[in-house]
Amino acid sequence: MKLAYLAFTDRGMKLAVELSEALGGRLSRCGNGLSLGQWTEENFDSCDGLVFVGAAGIAVRAIAPHVRKKDCDPAVVVVDELGTFAISLMSGHLGGANRLTEQIASIIGAQPVITTATDVNGKFAVDIWSGHVNAKVIETGRIKLVSSAVLAERAVGVYSPWEISGRLPEYVELSDREHADICLDVRIYDDDRQNILHLVPMIGILGIGCRKDTSQEQIEEAFEAFTEETGISPEAVTQVVSIDLKKDEAGILGFCRMRKWPFTTFTAEELAAAPGEFTESEFVKKTTGVGSVCERSAAYAGGTIIEKKFSHSGVTFAFGVKDYRPDWNWKER
Repeated sequence: MKLAYLAFTDRGMKLAVELSEALGGRLSRCGNGLSLGQWTEENFDSCDGLVFVGAAGIAVRAIAPHVRKKDCDPAVVVVDELGTFAISLMSGHLGGANRLTEQIASIIGAQPVITTATDVNGKFAVDIWSGHVNAKVIETGRIKLVSSAVLAERAVGVYSPWEISGRLPEYVELSDREHADICLDVRIYDDDRQNILHLVPMIGILGIGCRKDTSQEQIEEAFEAFTEETGISPEAVTQVVSIDLKKDEAGILGFCRMRKWPFTTFTAEELAAAPGEFTESEFVKKTTGVGSVCERSAAYAGGTIIEKKFSHSGVTFAFGVKDYRPDWNWKER
């Protein structure tokens, strides 16, 4: 977690130094040419967590112009300069402020102050659970629907194609997709239940093949068709893979760069050794030395293929998933 600390007094600076030595992060002292506004603007988007050593009101005024959405705002914690209280001010669950507050309190012997309703009531928090199961929350505004139901002691249904190990939390039950409140899956369908909360596991490997000099625009169009037909969410993709003949393909490189997806290639010999049954093509074999590029690439990279070869305008995709074993643990670790 990339942290930044801001202190306002000598005493507060000593506390900030103690925290940075334990948790890492960069230190700043307000004044001497550094204003509160400058520090906040410089660090709000570039850090995972901001720690103000001073008054909570100062922190609130500083961050107010920058607050956007709970899935992208950093964790914000306030510590008084005597180290009596550590307050989780913003992004308690998705941003990790509650966890950071507990860590800080443990280091300096402070009282942690956490006010999120599910925490103070000891109830299942779906936004914490999403982090534990390595899943992206797609509709953050719907988190409150799940939390309010659990707090009202009404059961919420969870659907997943994977078995979820462990003991079900209180007021959580397994459900089919049609009636679920929460869906833990790499797929999102247009006809999913209204207000369902999608949690997309970030476990996907996208295999790609294309003709030489295929443009980025053609690849974008093909990928849109692929996701529309299969329901695969782009949020599930963690890497893109192909044969080494495509390592300098400008269209693929641009496609991956725009989404900040790493691109890895393998030799024909490596792909030939990939385990599994694949959709083979004699033309592809003559051209590349192996009968399948997209499927074999995804498999060789460690994916279990759940979407076999999809073709669109000279571009092929296949989709595999890494080993995934979700459990019901949801409490802060």
